[in-house]
Amino acid sequence: MLSEADILTALRDCFDPEVKLNLVDLGLIYSVSTGPDENSKPAWPRQWVKVTMTLTSPQCPASGLIFEQVHNRLAGIPDISKVDVDLVWEPKWTPHRISAAGRRQLGI
Repeated sequence: MLSEADILTALRDCFDPEVKLNLVDLGLIYSVSTGPDENSKPAWPRQWVKVTMTLTSPQCPASGLIFEQVHNRLAGIPDISKVDVDLVWEPKWTPHRISAAGRRQLGI
């Protein structure tokens, strides 16, 4: 079974094209939920994943690309049968959500 940490590691391959920082360190990923998918085909133990995330602003021109990256990255993992990406606006994203590693990478 994949853990939340495994999912976050995979999502570090997804970047905001404007900021050039991965979505996890940028603070756009708010939560990850997983669970067994008894209805998956093929029948080996697979799981569903739900990612709750936001964007830096509602007018983000790269929103479609970002969602596609998240979905495709997780859908490409053989143990995952279903991916749901949920966009939320509360709490609002602020630069304070950027991780320490992200701040170093951005030079702030």
